[in-house]
Amino acid sequence: MGRPIVCRSMIQTGGGPPSCYRFGMSNIGGLADVVRGEVIAPAVEPNADRAAHCDDHQNAACLNCDTALKGEHCHSCGQRGHVHRTLGAFAHDLLHGVLHFEGKTWRTLPMLAWKPGELTRRYVGGQRACFVSPIALFLFSVFLMFAVVSSLGAPTNVGSGELKSEITKDAREAEIEIKALETKREEALAAAQPTDKIDQAIVDSRRDARLVREMADRGIVRGSAALISDDVPSWLAGPLRRAAANPELLLYKVQNNAYKYSWALIPLSLPFMLLLFPFSKRFLPYDHIVFVTYSLAFMTMLVVVASLLHAVGLGVVAGFVLLLPPLHMYRQLKGAYQLGRGSALWRTILLISFSITVAVLFVALLFAAGIS
Repeated sequence: MGRPIVCRSMIQTGGGPPSCYRFGMSNIGGLADVVRGEVIAPAVEPNADRAAHCDDHQNAACLNCDTALKGEHCHSCGQRGHVHRTLGAFAHDLLHGVLHFEGKTWRTLPMLAWKPGELTRRYVGGQRACFVSPIALFLFSVFLMFAVVSSLGAPTNVGSGELKSEITKDAREAEIEIKALETKREEALAAAQPTDKIDQAIVDSRRDARLVREMADRGIVRGSAALISDDVPSWLAGPLRRAAANPELLLYKVQNNAYKYSWALIPLSLPFMLLLFPFSKRFLPYDHIVFVTYSLAFMTMLVVVASLLHAVGLGVVAGFVLLLPPLHMYRQLKGAYQLGRGSALWRTILLISFSITVAVLFVALLFAAGIS
């Protein structure tokens, strides 16, 4: 137990694909192997499986890329030479997919939580096959976060008759507005007048009507007309009035945009990471990108954990979980860049302030996209 992970590339003795091995620890993937009988059979007759398919591999071609096989695996694409079409093989794939994940997930997540600096340093240093890539982990964690938050944060009182009538009224008004604009456009065309502004108004109205229908179960209630100063430019006054008149619709747009543009947090954070090491030639922008991406993946997973804890009535524990980011930032900075305690501490303080700035910029971009 506790022996280090050893990664090695494909060795052409057997033609097997690249893999990572943890010596001294039982692999969860072994459970899947039991389903197929690959643990018991080799114990009885170690070379039986290899002998059974030896002749097949001599003259066969890979079923995936048609490369001539020189072993049990294709040396070009890594696929096994012998494929199975049995329910047992499907059960193996299912268990492998759910419990094993090539071993990468079970190595990456614990290190991301307890040793984020070491994870970042080892990935930057070239140990890529052993860990889930930062961008893959980030995209998965963002998807999981929005799925959980959307499910647990959905309104519970959306079935009242008053709310339904309000939604129906909004939808009817939107359709009437669209028809009026289309009639106005036909009149303009008949009079040989330009229709650019009318066309844009129709596009905006159809978009709002579509969002109203999508938000029907979320409870849209149209508010009063907003008073916009005459000093506000006309291109901004219209979106501001729509946002103020229907804040729930604006919030829905912001939530959708947050999911779509969450990746923008990474380039927004890079300049601030460069400010933490302004004169260093040792660390490249790539290193900072890996740091930021792993850090964002951890923060989004914290939100998932806090949301689940709050949903089961452990709000106090959820609040404690949300206090962990500063400690995680400190540990990741200290380990990834091999800093002393003092150097890591003042950089952590700066990083926290930078993170707040990035979050404000990101929210501002979301609202700008929402009112446009």
